[in-house]
Amino acid sequence: MPLASIPSPSQGVWYLFGVIPIRAYALCIVLGVIVAVIIGERRWRARGGAPGTIVDLAVWAVPFGLVGGRLYHVITDWQLYFGPDAPNEPIEALFIWKGGLGIWGAVALGALGVWFGCRNRGISLSAVADTVAPGIAVAQAIGRWGNYFNQELFGSPTDLPWGLEIDPDRPGTVPGEATYHPAFLYESIWDLGLAFSLIWVGRKLALRHGRVFALYVAGYTVGRFWIEGLRVDTAHHILGLRLNQWTSIILFVAAMAYFWYAGKKTGEESLGVTPEPAPDAEGSADAANPSDQGADAGETGQVDNGDEAVDTAGDEAGKEDGPIGVTADPAPDPAHPSDQADEDEKDGEPEESGASEEEGAAQAVSKGEKEKR
Repeated sequence: MPLASIPSPSQGVWYLFGVIPIRAYALCIVLGVIVAVIIGERRWRARGGAPGTIVDLAVWAVPFGLVGGRLYHVITDWQLYFGPDAPNEPIEALFIWKGGLGIWGAVALGALGVWFGCRNRGISLSAVADTVAPGIAVAQAIGRWGNYFNQELFGSPTDLPWGLEIDPDRPGTVPGEATYHPAFLYESIWDLGLAFSLIWVGRKLALRHGRVFALYVAGYTVGRFWIEGLRVDTAHHILGLRLNQWTSIILFVAAMAYFWYAGKKTGEESLGVTPEPAPDAEGSADAANPSDQGADAGETGQVDNGDEAVDTAGDEAGKEDGPIGVTADPAPDPAHPSDQADEDEKDGEPEESGASEEEGAAQAVSKGEKEKR
């Protein structure tokens, strides 16, 4: 027996009011998501993005990530649910609360959900990926404690003082052994160190275009490779390595290749921030403030006199266009026909007398012509 060890919790489920189950695994996942969103929001605002953007994108990422994580787990460990000696029923493949989320499935489908959200907002996916990468690592560090409550994700037997006590009836245990490497704790510590390293390197080198996220993938796969080698639970092996170790190798190479490729990019990444409208030019009318237009009209000579508007500027223009010393007659107002009638009475009398004289002369000429005939 080791001199010291880490005891496992006696239970991972509590019942509220004796009916509603509260599972530690689910609480750890939820807490990790909340912390990741908070970190991502702060980093996004510091970069110049609009507040609330990461929260909105999380609405897309979380459900996609949960589905992807469960699919990866079920596909890679199908023998746990569909094998001839499967310890679980096939329907239990849907019981996400019992543990079993593959991080790469969660990242892949979660990224797909974020891509949908970014398209709707006109945001660069690479900018979001760099922003949330440290928060994802912290979320994984918190989520791994759910494995502790479920007594899973432990390594080979060990007599080290920090060996983890596991119940002998748990899957993956070795007969006669009581303590094992706390692989969940190793990964949790690794993820926290990775998160702080990403923040420091990202600021130091001013990394953009998804290069911080590429470092997250590369850094996580390095730790996952050696931690995965400590595990003794059932898994598929290829050329002596567990399937997740081969996955780590492939993703590490792909991440480093993208890190090198993205270093050549120099363009700006869209943060989806709408620029504020430029102030109106001096003297231009504001369509949203018609009162301002009225004030401008008053300044140019448009005077409101009761129900009638008199354009004094037009009068001045008429005076300037006419001969010197002659004032142009004001145009008749169609809105006041009575004024026009008054003018006709004043001006019509001489016009009528002139017309009668011309008619008389015409009649005299016509009469003289008749007499000649």
